[in-house]
Amino acid sequence: MTLAALLHALDDEIPRALDLRHRLHACPELGGEEHRTAALIAGELPGHRVVAGTGLLARVGAAGPAVALRAELDGLAMTEATGAAFAAANGHMHACGHDVHAAALAAVVRAAARVAVRDGLPAPLVALFQPCEERHPSGAVAVLRAGELAAEQVASVSAVHVHPDLPWGSLGAEPGTVNAAADAVLVEIEGSGGHAAYPHRTRDPVLALCQTVVALHTLVGRRLDPVEGGTLSVGMVAAGHTENVIPGLAQARLTIRSMTEADQAALRQAVWETVEHVAAAHGCRARLTVTKSEPPLVNDPALTEEVRRGLPAAGFAAAPPWRSCGGDDFAHYGGKLPTLMIFAGLRGAPGFARAGLHEPTFLPPDAAVGAVARALALAYTAAARLLG
Repeated sequence: MTLAALLHALDDEIPRALDLRHRLHACPELGGEEHRTAALIAGELPGHRVVAGTGLLARVGAAGPAVALRAELDGLAMTEATGAAFAAANGHMHACGHDVHAAALAAVVRAAARVAVRDGLPAPLVALFQPCEERHPSGAVAVLRAGELAAEQVASVSAVHVHPDLPWGSLGAEPGTVNAAADAVLVEIEGSGGHAAYPHRTRDPVLALCQTVVALHTLVGRRLDPVEGGTLSVGMVAAGHTENVIPGLAQARLTIRSMTEADQAALRQAVWETVEHVAAAHGCRARLTVTKSEPPLVNDPALTEEVRRGLPAAGFAAAPPWRSCGGDDFAHYGGKLPTLMIFAGLRGAPGFARAGLHEPTFLPPDAAVGAVARALALAYTAAARLLG
């Protein structure tokens, strides 16, 4: 089977995939809760089984070593503001393109099933519709712990993610580290509260937390190699309920990201030391909980090179060299198998109003479904050639 045969079969599947994309986009669900999402996708597959609670796995082809493709199912806890006719209205949103990825993978499964009957496949295809990419506990970790990929004799895993910073019509496929290690951290500073008129009788955790947040933002610039880089962002602070009571507890949630495991470990330690010492200076106690941790996402050089050779045949140009401090639990698969994350450009796509990932106005055009499907087909055939 050639890439051309799979792409030809995909042409007939895209209209159905667009309808699925609209239905998925209208009903986003949070990680671990993707029951309706999974049901909609299951109705489009020739066969499947449930994995990792709310995920799905579909295999096309006979027994033996297989090539896996992965798409995500979950949405984000944010309110959509795209104004699309199929916009979500449940307070959640597909603001990271997961609806596009899942609909595209469903189309590839159907196309591959048709090709398998007519011409045969060069290697079995395993399609993984993974839950809980955005939340803890990680859906990728759950899949690995359950031995789902080992049971299917998966030899490699590839995925495609849309990205607004890359040009439309291009794919970003770079060897080595392309996404950062990422930790989500809960900071809790405990003091002793009291009347706001008598602050000297309290140990104010709000003041300690404010000083901590400022101090944390100095760490990346002074603890990491600037050539490698990283980022630390505080996304949530919370304390108290009224203006005239100093509370006993203040909390913050932050993410720390860097491009190497060594830098991530150093940054994690620096965060702990900073929080502990600043809290102590204000007479308070600190607790840190790492609620989610992902390693760097590292692309396999051989898979990457094979995909890059096939870009023209799939109708794509090579995107400019690119990597980011984005994080993805897809990185966990790389600890067990060769992996490849491809980024599909959206910048300049017809009908795409420029917006970033995780923004309330982010809405890839329908044409992105076909682009991601073609990129997944390319990834599959490239991995199958290497497996052969």
